[in-house]
Amino acid sequence: MKIHWKGVYPALTTPFTEDDHIDYAVFEKNLHAQMDAGVDGVILGGTLGEASSLLNEEKYDLVRFTVEKTASRIPVVMNIAEQTTRAAIAAARAAEDCGASGLMLLPPMRYKADDRETLEYFRAVAEAGPLPIMIYNNPVDYKILVTLDMFAVMADWPTMQAVKESTRDVSNVTRMINRFGDRFSILCGVDTLALESLFMGAHGWVAGLVDAFPRETVAIYRHVQAGRHAEALAIYRWFLPLLELDIHPKLVQYIKLAELATGIGTEHVRAPRLPLEGDEFAEVWGVIQEALAKRPEL
Repeated sequence: MKIHWKGVYPALTTPFTEDDHIDYAVFEKNLHAQMDAGVDGVILGGTLGEASSLLNEEKYDLVRFTVEKTASRIPVVMNIAEQTTRAAIAAARAAEDCGASGLMLLPPMRYKADDRETLEYFRAVAEAGPLPIMIYNNPVDYKILVTLDMFAVMADWPTMQAVKESTRDVSNVTRMINRFGDRFSILCGVDTLALESLFMGAHGWVAGLVDAFPRETVAIYRHVQAGRHAEALAIYRWFLPLLELDIHPKLVQYIKLAELATGIGTEHVRAPRLPLEGDEFAEVWGVIQEALAKRPEL
């Protein structure tokens, strides 16, 4: 299925049962909530999907399940976050075999590769198969910055088509557009900068709190595209305390708690992560409940 790399792409969580298996029933419920809200694609096995805690076969089974349940309504993108080039190539080929429409690709994990090493890693994956690729540029969490000069090299590679812009510098949207025009689609990857990035010309939003609030997330994007900036801003101002849950080290637990509160998820995580408790639970639950009490009419 062709990807246009525009619109809202939820970075889906991976729900688990109490005995630590993937909860496909809950996953399907959330998936349908996303599609009913009008998202433009879904991303599996990212940070929110607890990628580092999933076995390869679990990740591939989840891709196959999602491809079946979406039935070509929206593209399914699989994240690749590997420690070696060989493993990344194998993952790219497995994603194609499982029916994925595209890939989200991080730089090498754990090892802080230099620019030459990172580009060679990206090139190897780009040449491993036909799937289009979105580079995940997140130097804050993953310690490797994908520079504009590196994107200039990748501009000659046809499968490199988009960037998940998570540098935390909203000006980077403008820098990318000024240098490359429409060569790369730009999708904001930080919830608390989404509206600003869309105003600056970003083509989409790889979202986190969409997992619990799909209709509000899609509404913001569509209002911006229609030029209804005041309407988008009103929803965004209500949304911001929730969006700030996306930039905490425990974003998985926080967003899963929000999914629980809105009835389309559970709080089960995979160890070493543990569910929230005590004062931390009370604080996050309070933020969610306060937002729900003021939830806007759409």
